Amino acid sequence: MSSRDQLTKRVLPQLVLSDQSNPLTAAQPRDTILSPKGRALNRFAVHGNAIVTGGAGGLGLEVARGLLEHGASCICLFDVLPSFASAQSAIAALGLEFPSCTIISEVVDVTDEEAVEKAVKRTVETLGSIDILLCFAGIVGCAHAEEMKAEEWRKVMDVNVNGTWFCAQAVGKQMIAQGTPGSIVLTASVSGHIVNFPQPQVAYNASKAAVLHLKNSLAAEWARYGIRVNSISPGYMDTILNKGDGLDEAKKIWYSRIPMGRMGDPTELVGVVVLLCSAAGRYMTGTDIVVDGGMCVF
Repeated sequence: MSSRDQLTKRVLPQLVLSDQSNPLTAAQPRDTILSPKGRALNRFAVHGNAIVTGGAGGLGLEVARGLLEHGASCICLFDVLPSFASAQSAIAALGLEFPSCTIISEVVDVTDEEAVEKAVKRTVETLGSIDILLCFAGIVGCAHAEEMKAEEWRKVMDVNVNGTWFCAQAVGKQMIAQGTPGSIVLTASVSGHIVNFPQPQVAYNASKAAVLHLKNSLAAEWARYGIRVNSISPGYMDTILNKGDGLDEAKKIWYSRIPMGRMGDPTELVGVVVLLCSAAGRYMTGTDIVVDGGMCVF
């Protein structure tokens, strides 16, 4: 029988959604013991252990600090060796700032599926569980579409889409095995919603649109396990990716199209991440939150 004939013999797997009897997705009982201030603090408290990919970068370290500020017990930073080499002092400072918390690092290329699985396994062996995943590993590529080489396209897709998928799948499987709820936050971009101007970046834009739908698909599949999958879509952020005199002309155009007239500070992503990882976001899954100074309103 040919592969085409076999199509008529398929039996499709089916999504299984949660229901009201599932304790992993049930609403939390209202707290009547704590004071109003205590309830407010508890609402945005972060519990458990987190993996942050791209964790040695500016955004990764900033959101890792935010999780620790709100109560996370342990953080494992995933990144490549060159990034760790340039972030040693920042990571050491983070450890001094939170001496009672465990901060560990894993050198891992997120495009290597086997390496990701092994790194997740080592993290579980060290920390005991994984409760949160933040995917901040990503690269940007700018080239005219008609001039883009296949290897350039593949590299952007490999890191931004495949790397995000490998990490989400490995951590999702671990959360399911634990039988505990979890939060996975993917990093999309305004570039998944609009076409940036003036720089041409077809591969990056397409990769971030793919991340948005990956988020939707995983949110639908994994809700019954109590795993919430959301994303954030930053606009232009004031990081190393947007530094340098060579970007000055582009920045003038960027600012002219942003209602708030500036790039975002990395700290301005922290509150959104905390929301998605805390009880305050317990009924949020499949959601994308745009943090762009109003850029996408045009």
